[in-house]
Amino acid sequence: MSRPKFHLTRLGLASGIALLAAFAPVAAFADDTTATSAAGVAADTVWVIVAACFVLFMQAGFAMLEVGFSRMKNVGTVVAKVITNLSVSSIAYWAVGFGLAFGAGGAFAFIGGSGFFPTFSPGSTMDLPAIAWSTTPAAAKWFFEFVFCAVSLAIVWGTMLERTKFIVYILFGIPFAAFIYPLISHQLFGGGYLMATLGSQDFAGSTVVHLTGATAGLAGLLLLGPRIGKYERGRANAIPGHNMPLAQLGVLILWFGWFGFNPGSTLNATNLHFADVAVVTNLAAAGGAVAALATVYLITKTMDVGMIGNGAIAALVAITAPSGYVEPWAGIVIGAVAGVIVVVGVLALDRVLDDPVGALPAHGLAGIWGTLSCGLFTTPALAKFNGVGQGGLFYTGSFHQLGAQAIAVTASFVTVFVLSYGLFWIIKKTVGLRVSAREELEGLDISEHGMWGYPESFMPVPGGVYRPADTPTVNPHALHEPVSTTQGVASA
Repeated sequence: MSRPKFHLTRLGLASGIALLAAFAPVAAFADDTTATSAAGVAADTVWVIVAACFVLFMQAGFAMLEVGFSRMKNVGTVVAKVITNLSVSSIAYWAVGFGLAFGAGGAFAFIGGSGFFPTFSPGSTMDLPAIAWSTTPAAAKWFFEFVFCAVSLAIVWGTMLERTKFIVYILFGIPFAAFIYPLISHQLFGGGYLMATLGSQDFAGSTVVHLTGATAGLAGLLLLGPRIGKYERGRANAIPGHNMPLAQLGVLILWFGWFGFNPGSTLNATNLHFADVAVVTNLAAAGGAVAALATVYLITKTMDVGMIGNGAIAALVAITAPSGYVEPWAGIVIGAVAGVIVVVGVLALDRVLDDPVGALPAHGLAGIWGTLSCGLFTTPALAKFNGVGQGGLFYTGSFHQLGAQAIAVTASFVTVFVLSYGLFWIIKKTVGLRVSAREELEGLDISEHGMWGYPESFMPVPGGVYRPADTPTVNPHALHEPVSTTQGVASA
C-alpha cells in the first residue's frame, strides 16, 4: 500500500517542479510590455487581414449573384466587369481615395488631406486620426478599407446589367474609388463632421458602402433606361435570370464574406468584440431570410427563391451599420424588417425601374433602414464602447441619435446622387452609356468581348451539336439514323 503513495508523492513533486518552471518565464516577462504589445499587434493584424480577405471574396459572391440573375448571353461580361472594377479601384484608392477618406490635414471636417500614394514597410504607420486607436500597421488598415470601397463599387452595377457599355465601368469606377466613395467614407468612418461632431453611427457601412453604391446605381439607371422588352403595353415583363442556383451561391458567398465585413470593422481582435458582432450579423441574416420567405408567400403564394436570397442580403445590409451597437434580439428585428422591405420594394420598384438584381431595395432601402435603426436600438454601453454617438430611442427616450442618423442618410444620398448623376451624364454625352439595340439583343458577351460565356449554346463547338432556330432541340441527325444499342459498348 505504500508504493502507490510513494509514486503519487514523487509524481506530485515532479509536477510541482514542472509547474514552477512553466510559470517562471511568465513571471519574468510579466512586466515586459513590449512582448505583450507585440503579441497583441500581431493578433490584431492577422485578424484584420483575414477579415479583409473575407470581404475581398465577396467579389466572387457579386459575380455569381449577377451571373445567375443575368441571361445566358450576358454572363461573361459580368465576370470581366468584376475583375476590371476590382483592379481599377485598387489603383485609384491607393493613389488618392485612402488619403481623402482617412488622411490627416486638409479641411478635415469635410475631407482628408494626406496619405496619397502611400508607401508601406513592416510595421509602418500613417497619420490616420479616426483609426489611430487600432494598433495594426498602416498597410493592414489600407487593405481593409480598400475592400470596402470595392464592394461599394460592385453594388453600383447591379442596377445596370445587360445593356451597359463596358468602358462605362472603367470611366465611372476610377472617380468613384478616388473621390465619391472616400467623401462619404470620411464622414462616417474617417472622422468627418457627421461622425465626429454630429455623432452619426455606421459601424461597418450600411450608408457608407451600401447606400452609396445603390445611390450611384440609381443615378446611372435613370440615365440608362430599361432593358429591351422590360416594359410593354403599360406593364412590366419578367426577365428571369438563367441560373438561380448560381445566384444563391452568390448569396451564400456574400453571407460568408459579411463575417469579415462586420466583425472585421472592429479593427481589433484582442478586445474580443468581433465575436459579438459575428453573432448579431448571423442572426440578422437569418431573420431577413425567414421574413422575406413569409412576406413573398403572403403576397404571391409562392416561395420565390430569389426573394429569399434577397431577404438575407437585405438583412445583412441593414445590420451592417448597427452590428457593433446592438444586442442579438435587436439584430433579429432589424434583419426581419429588412426582409419585408426588400420584398415589398422589389415588387413596387419593378413596375417603374428595371433593376435586374434588386440592388436598389436590397442595398438602398435596407441600407437606409439599417442606418436609422441605430437611432432606435443602439445600447448606451456599446455607444460608449465604440466612442461614437449615444444610445437609441428605445433605451434613452431621446430622438437625438435617430436625428443624427437621418441627417447622415440624407446628406450621403444627396451628395452621392448629385456627383454620380453628373458623372454618368458626362459619360453619356461623350462615349455613351448604352450599347446599341442590336448588340443588346445579341448579348454583351459577343458584342463587347467577342465570345459568349456559354459558347455551346450559341455557336458550333467541336464535339457539340449546333442547334439553329429552325431545328428541333435534339440531335437532328438522330431523327434519320438508327439508334444502336451497342454503340456505347463498341465505343468503349
